[in-house]
Amino acid sequence: MLPRWKKLLHRWIFVFCAVNMKKDEIKALEEAYAKAECPVVSNNSAHRMTPDVPMVVPEINADHLEIIPAQRKRLGTKRGFIAVKSNCSLQSYVPALHPLMKDYGVTKCLVCTYQAISGAGKTFETFPDILDNVIPYIGGEEEKSEQEPLKLWGHIDGDKIVPATAPSITAQCLRVPVSDGHMGAVFVSFDKKPTKEEILKTWKEFHGPAQDLNLPSAPKQFLHYFEEDDRPQPKLDRMIENGMAVSIGRLREDTQYDYKFVCLSHNTLRGQRGGAVLLAELLAVKGYFD
Repeated sequence: MLPRWKKLLHRWIFVFCAVNMKKDEIKALEEAYAKAECPVVSNNSAHRMTPDVPMVVPEINADHLEIIPAQRKRLGTKRGFIAVKSNCSLQSYVPALHPLMKDYGVTKCLVCTYQAISGAGKTFETFPDILDNVIPYIGGEEEKSEQEPLKLWGHIDGDKIVPATAPSITAQCLRVPVSDGHMGAVFVSFDKKPTKEEILKTWKEFHGPAQDLNLPSAPKQFLHYFEEDDRPQPKLDRMIENGMAVSIGRLREDTQYDYKFVCLSHNTLRGQRGGAVLLAELLAVKGYFD
């Protein structure tokens, strides 16, 4: 007898997947849906580093969707596949680095993330230990923050996505007493050091496929820069463009790296469900649900 979800598959265009299970169980679940010819848009980490599963930020690496035919061949499907979004911690600093890479060559990056409690599925009521406190460890976040950007910046080679080998990234991730909004303190060096004015101009002018295709959930202006010394702030700025934009501030030269700045994204909108919806919109426009 078929499980109930398999009986309903003919009604579904695709499914979102965000579950609290063991990694191997999530992998098996998502592949079961895909093999039943139901595309999966996943918010889980289980398949992020699977070589033929695209992990996509629509403004950054929409071209990675072109690996889907190779994945379908491996799975033996005509329509089913798995596509995933990246970790929420990346959404603050990777969008700020990305538009600077082509012309200036980011060589190394140090990032300290200050992550809201909603990223752990908590509220102040359910997580009293965070009040008047900072927890200097989030399991698995530092590895994800260092490795996942390299897959985003990788390239397709045959039937797999090959991660980039640069820039070198080191990360430290802390849980802080904020309800929503992940911040990053970023230190970055370049192969060809730009001026501050060139960086600001690049950020202001940057747009990606999400904007070019006018996807419904996409921010009109992806990157917002604040001139004020005390911005961005989660309480004031996390909801810019319905929580789907990235805010940046405090760009200045550094004594050890070329520049440093701070950045902010809404971790449960751009970083989680909103990012998954935006990815689904991109997949739909590109015809992958047909």
